[in-house]
Amino acid sequence: MSHFRVDIRQRADELVALYPHPRSAMLPLLHLAQEQDGYVSDEGIAEVAALTVTTPADVRGTALFYDMFHLEPVGKYVVGVCTNIACLLAGGEELLEHASTTLGCSVGATSDDGLFTLEETECLADCDFAPCVQVNHRFVRTTSPASFDALVEELKDGRRDHDIPPQGTLIRVRRSGGLHAPKTEVVSERAKAKDARAAREKKTA
Repeated sequence: MSHFRVDIRQRADELVALYPHPRSAMLPLLHLAQEQDGYVSDEGIAEVAALTVTTPADVRGTALFYDMFHLEPVGKYVVGVCTNIACLLAGGEELLEHASTTLGCSVGATSDDGLFTLEETECLADCDFAPCVQVNHRFVRTTSPASFDALVEELKDGRRDHDIPPQGTLIRVRRSGGLHAPKTEVVSERAKAKDARAAREKKTA
């Protein structure tokens, strides 16, 4: 039985069909697993491993390499404060300390109400608005303690739900373009390509 919800599993199958090798779909599948559960759970890892014909250890190792994936539960909102050089000079460390006080949790931890996880990040590439802050990988351009506190209240009240979805949702706009060839045609063309490659290799052997 699939760990994914019906709609997530359908999207997962469509993703796998886009690639000649199922393993190549691992990263987008991990994003789907995180979208459903809010983090990459053990069950999500097992599901991705089955879909990509790999092992849970392989999937876990891949997920650990990328900062965007969380292998433990996090808050509804993951708040990242940059302390890289431009943000450091603009008060990044002070804003991070203030964020910890406002949210009631230390860096790397989650608030008691489960709403917020606080992270110290490397450069977020929005240096014109230093110190840079992201919530669920969305730029919020909150550069002062006062504006940060206002943001937190808006998040608690749901007033930012239109532009900041819950943690794990990479994109809310579903793709309408791309590969729409019938599956039988895709299989046929890939088989032809495989045969052609084998013929070339045989000729050069």
